[in-house]
Amino acid sequence: MGLDSLAQWAEKKGISLIGTGDFTHPAYFASIEEKLEPAGPGLFVLKGHANRPSAPRFMLTAEVSNIFTQGGRTRKIHNLIFSPTLKAARKMNAAFAARGNVASDGRPIFGFSAKELIKIVLDASTDAMLVPAHAWTPWFSIFGSKSGFDSIEECFGEFAGHIHAIETGLSSNPQMNWRLSALDKIALLSNSDAHSPSKLGREANVFDCALDYYEITGAIKKRDKKKFLYTIEFFPEEGKYHSDGHRACGVRLEPAQTRKLSGVCPACGKGLTVGVLSRIEDLSDRPVGFTPPDAIPAKQLVPLQEIIAESIGAGVATVKVQREYTRLLSMHTEFSYLLDMDKDTLTQTTGARLATAIMKVRSSDISISPGYDGEFGKISIFGGKKPKDAGAGLFD
Repeated sequence: MGLDSLAQWAEKKGISLIGTGDFTHPAYFASIEEKLEPAGPGLFVLKGHANRPSAPRFMLTAEVSNIFTQGGRTRKIHNLIFSPTLKAARKMNAAFAARGNVASDGRPIFGFSAKELIKIVLDASTDAMLVPAHAWTPWFSIFGSKSGFDSIEECFGEFAGHIHAIETGLSSNPQMNWRLSALDKIALLSNSDAHSPSKLGREANVFDCALDYYEITGAIKKRDKKKFLYTIEFFPEEGKYHSDGHRACGVRLEPAQTRKLSGVCPACGKGLTVGVLSRIEDLSDRPVGFTPPDAIPAKQLVPLQEIIAESIGAGVATVKVQREYTRLLSMHTEFSYLLDMDKDTLTQTTGARLATAIMKVRSSDISISPGYDGEFGKISIFGGKKPKDAGAGLFD
């Protein structure tokens, strides 16, 4: 997940702008200074790549963890930080280093409050942004069932007006968030939460504006539908904290079942991990299916490797799947296949079965066994039916 690898994979995926991640870590920040050069207002590119149109741009980003006591409870919150300049990032880093250990991990853990965090960020630059990360996951999030808050105002107090966006996370999508009128003025960002470069782009944000930090953050703050076109989403059921449950006992429950059981596992009597769907039910004031008039649209997709694996009837990590994935990316970007190509072009390029699978995903004609308590959900595109011939000729 170094800068060179991130740039290489972003280009394969069809991603024009990517966060650096981890600018709070001293060694990684040194690599940012060494390897990147300015490329347009507030953005950067690998040195020597500025004249390559397809070279991905970088935004200075980091994710930090705050564990603190507020209102008599322990709170555990992850937040994203966007910085417009190296100077502002340095100023934040100096403040963070004076308050905690920034060298132990790419996502440092601080003992001060979210309010103090946003003060540090805005003091470094009024153009910097703080975005609550994966806002609904049970652990370490602003709305998490285990250690979060019930509102942005409760978390950030007098600084709540400086929160312009939240990250919906893999286990929720904008449609779920639209059920809360309290979020109507908040932009809903979708990021890939990648822990390896091949996972980049499983969620993304699509803009139509200049590659310019201030234009992009301005479009986010204003929720400008002419510039912020749509988000690309994981199917939230595939996220590992979508439903309630207890993984150790193999118990997965719907919100109504969890309430009947008072949050207790029926198999072992221990507490259930209350997932994103339940938490949204708890805080929502609108019915399922409500769409605000000015909502930014969303498209739900499945990563190409997973679609290939389903089409072949083999695991994602198998040589057969990886070979086909590499072949396809040698011709076009991943988003070209997932979003842009028509059925005929897909069939000519990928073969009939994979083309059918991609079209089924685009129309949400799939079934999903929802994820829960840290277990990813399972996607089924062909209803569990394996191809008649999973070998030669499948992609002819």
